[in-house]
Amino acid sequence: MILPPTGYLPAVRKLCDEFGALLILDEVQTGMGRTGKMFACEHENVQPDILCLAKALGGGVMPIGATVATEEVFSVLFDNPFLHTTTFGGNPLACAAALATINVLLTQNLPAQAAQKGDMLLDGFRLLAQEYPDLVNEVRGKGMLMAIEFVDNEIGYDFASEMFRQRVLVAGTLNNAKTIRIEPPLTLTLEQCEQVLKAARKALAALRVSVEEA
Repeated sequence: MILPPTGYLPAVRKLCDEFGALLILDEVQTGMGRTGKMFACEHENVQPDILCLAKALGGGVMPIGATVATEEVFSVLFDNPFLHTTTFGGNPLACAAALATINVLLTQNLPAQAAQKGDMLLDGFRLLAQEYPDLVNEVRGKGMLMAIEFVDNEIGYDFASEMFRQRVLVAGTLNNAKTIRIEPPLTLTLEQCEQVLKAARKALAALRVSVEEA
């Protein structure tokens, strides 16, 4: 999980405009409020030509994906819409779930909540990283999309196992456990944030003992 440096997306937007290329952003994981904004590109006020969405768009109950584009991009389909076809596109039940999801995100202001709670968790994880520099290399993230990078894969696997024992579900990045993803639901309460941090502290303490005894 790598965060682009400040100014990166605006620079890419500028290059695309300069050379007539389309800026396509994949926000399947970062969209729908996950990073503290409805879409991650909003952090730098960048508007893509094409935006890809899925996963959280279905509210956790329906499979759905969306390709959102500017009118200029979609204009090529006006005369021949069969340039882009799908088997299950426009499924009414999936679309109803997506509309309900968007409504809840906006009416309950969940992106702003993700920003607030994400800052709280990141601050807590960074304090733990300072206490356990022998185990943790770095903590990074934005909103409710966070990563803890450990010194090696084995420590990452063991951390995930310890968190599981405390009923906190975390995961590596694909097949790499050196970096563990922390991606709580946007509806996480402040009390639950504290529970996650307490679980992480206990897990790291247990890992240090295990490493010292090895």
